[in-house]
Amino acid sequence: MKKNIVLFVLFILPIVAYLFFASGINSFAKLPTITEKIPDLKWKTADGQSITLDNKITILGFTGSKVLYNEGNFFNLNQKIYNKNKNFKDFQFVMIAPKGSEGEVKELMGKLKPIAEDKDISKWIFVFAAPQEIREYYSKLNLVGQLDENAGTANVYIVDKARNLRGRKGKNLEGKEEYKEGYNTISAADLHNEMSDDVKIILYEYRAALKKNNPKTEMKRKI
Repeated sequence: MKKNIVLFVLFILPIVAYLFFASGINSFAKLPTITEKIPDLKWKTADGQSITLDNKITILGFTGSKVLYNEGNFFNLNQKIYNKNKNFKDFQFVMIAPKGSEGEVKELMGKLKPIAEDKDISKWIFVFAAPQEIREYYSKLNLVGQLDENAGTANVYIVDKARNLRGRKGKNLEGKEEYKEGYNTISAADLHNEMSDDVKIILYEYRAALKKNNPKTEMKRKI
């Protein structure tokens, strides 16, 4: 009997603990709004395509001018968030990049494609704007964090279909005060443990709303 207990403590318990923490625990039943109704985008992609945040679940980022220098950040985001969620309907990754970085973005996309699931990078979208325009837009997000000297940040942000920037604010389910406006792409742990969990909450919100609005229809497709 003692031998079985020892084996359980040494081998089984650590595995159970790992699975528990790896699965993630939602800190909020519903992800709070950090900033309501952020401005829509007015810039275009390199091929002239207009992009909107309306009616989309968006991961919004600001690349800065040193795109390739920070390529590891995009690799982290691709592996931890993009590959897991790219098949959801109305889900997009929109990166705002300074004009003049189009060549680096094209090279980055070439590096992302081989590691994207099914080599599908269609949900990676880059729009280009003047650095001052980017700074002015970012200021309207009313965030604590700031852009760096290259008009970029390692953080990315969750924006819902109504253009509300979502994150963690107020008391969580444990009653502790928490604030998180963005997710650090430098940290694979931050993306895996917190952002992944918060994206699940957003997706669940829309799944629940869709199911509520269509109670007699079995949902056969992802949102």
